[in-house]
Amino acid sequence: MSDFNGYRLHIDIPVGHDKDRAVEHAEEIMSSFTSEGGWPIIDKAGLLQVNYRLGNDLDRQKSNYLRVNENGHVMNKKCSIVLSKEDPNQTEFDFVSSDEG
Repeated sequence: MSDFNGYRLHIDIPVGHDKDRAVEHAEEIMSSFTSEGGWPIIDKAGLLQVNYRLGNDLDRQKSNYLRVNENGHVMNKKCSIVLSKEDPNQTEFDFVSSDEG
């Protein structure tokens, strides 16, 4: 759980009706945070972490379709990208089947 208590920017990006394609789009979008060029404003603001989830408009819970357990059930835990100055070449992200935390 984060110890940050403040304002958060929530961005709603429609990524389609097909679940598999939506997951692909979400992974592409989120990996752009650490790609060459990335999101310079994130770096300029000194932000070190981005939390996110892939939701579904028909699902009233805060399910994260990027996190699915071994039984095929979606989880509620958000994914996270740590934008650390110590690791500018991060290639693995939370949405790549990480079950930590």
